[in-house]
Amino acid sequence: MTKTWLITGCSSGLGQTLAQAVAARGDRLVATARDPQALHALARQFPETVRVCALDVTRPDTAHAAVLLAVESFGGLDVLVNNAGYGLYGAVEEVEPGEYRPMFEVNLFGLIETTRAALPVMRSRPGGRIVNLSSIAGISGGAGSGYYAASKFAVEGLSESLDQELRPLGLRVIIVEPGPFRTGFLGRSMTVAERRIGDYEQTAGQRRIYRESNDGRQAGDPGKAVEVILRAVDSDAPPLHLPLGPVAHGVVDRKLVSLREDLDAWRQVSLATDFD
Repeated sequence: MTKTWLITGCSSGLGQTLAQAVAARGDRLVATARDPQALHALARQFPETVRVCALDVTRPDTAHAAVLLAVESFGGLDVLVNNAGYGLYGAVEEVEPGEYRPMFEVNLFGLIETTRAALPVMRSRPGGRIVNLSSIAGISGGAGSGYYAASKFAVEGLSESLDQELRPLGLRVIIVEPGPFRTGFLGRSMTVAERRIGDYEQTAGQRRIYRESNDGRQAGDPGKAVEVILRAVDSDAPPLHLPLGPVAHGVVDRKLVSLREDLDAWRQVSLATDFD
C-alpha cells in the first residue's frame, strides 16, 4: 500500500538514501532539510509524489509547516522518520556547554518537537510508523562519545515509552541503531571538542583518531541499510529495536553479556533492599 512519508535531514547520509528509495518505489514523500536546495532534483524527478520543505528541527514552527504540507499535498501522514542529527566527540571534561547543548537541541529536542507536530495527524490513521534514528552509541556508551551517547540514550528511552503509548492506537515506533555506514557522518556530520586534555589521549582521544582514519572507509552500505528500514516499516510486526550491521549486533551482544554479569554478581545484595 502506498504510504506518505516525512523524513528529516534528507540532504545527506542515510536520510538522503532513504528519501531516494522511498520516492523510487512510488510512495509519497515530504523531503526536508535546513537548506532544501539539495532536494530540488529529487522533486523534479518525482514531481507528482515528492514535495520539498525547509525544516530546521530546532524550530518547531517549521516542523508544523512540514506536517501541514503532507496533509495538504497527500491527505495525511503514515511514516515519520526522525533522521536529522549529528555527532560530537570529546571527553566529558573537554566538551564545553556551547558545544554539547546545540547537539541536544537537534538530536533530542528537535526529534521531540517534530514528533509532537506529527502525532495529531498520525493518530487519525492507524498503521503508521515513527522511525527514530538512534545509534550503537544509544546502546552502549564509549570513551570520547559521552555526550553523543547521552543524546541517543535519551532517544531510546523516549522511543520505548512512545511505543507503549501508541501501540493501542495502531501505531508503532522503530528505533534504528546503525553501526558504521559509509556516509558523511564522520565528516560533515561530526564535530569535535576544541579543548584537548592530555590525560584523556589514550581513552577519549582515540575517538578522534578513529574519525580521521575511518571517514569514508566504513564497511556499511547505506543502500542495504535502507532496504532493511523499508522492510521494517512495511512489516505488520516491526521491531522496536533495529540494530544495523555486524558492528551494531556485536555491541548489543556485548551489552547484554555485561548486563547479565552485573545482575548475577550483585543479585543477592541488590535484591535485599525492601523493608523487613
